[in-house]
Amino acid sequence: MTPGEPRVGILMGSASDHAVMAEAGKVLDELGVAYEMTVASAHRTPDRVDAFVKAAETKGIRVLVAGAGGAAHLAGVLASKTTMPVIAVPLASSPLAGFDALLSSVQMPPGIPVATVSVGPWGARNAAILAAQILATADAGLRERLAAYRKKLAAGVEKAAAEVEAKRTV
Repeated sequence: MTPGEPRVGILMGSASDHAVMAEAGKVLDELGVAYEMTVASAHRTPDRVDAFVKAAETKGIRVLVAGAGGAAHLAGVLASKTTMPVIAVPLASSPLAGFDALLSSVQMPPGIPVATVSVGPWGARNAAILAAQILATADAGLRERLAAYRKKLAAGVEKAAAEVEAKRTV
């Protein structure tokens, strides 16, 4: 694959989901993984969803990340249309604060799996990391970047620990 060729497709059910789903893009940018992002509603624009999946398979996209709230069928619809791995990011867009989206994402019938991460921005970030880990099974350079990313996370914890310990009074 060429460096600029998208390897991850990020979809969201509504433009109002962009702020959360942009977190996935930030992580993929940091890891050097090309992606494309769009809005496609499983309910309001099913033809757009179909077209995206068909195009994704020809573009070299290997993993799909879908963010949706409420009934959250976007990830399930995507999974029904492709054998690519699909990762659901439940979004807190309803009065149930994402619990409804979480349940509808994890309760997929046997044979049509959807990996599901936590609700909201943490989930979007973890979805990007999981997508990168899936891609890294066939990409040694990406495995190295993921290892460096984890070291950076660990260094941040060590720095925070040192700062807290320095403030401790005996």
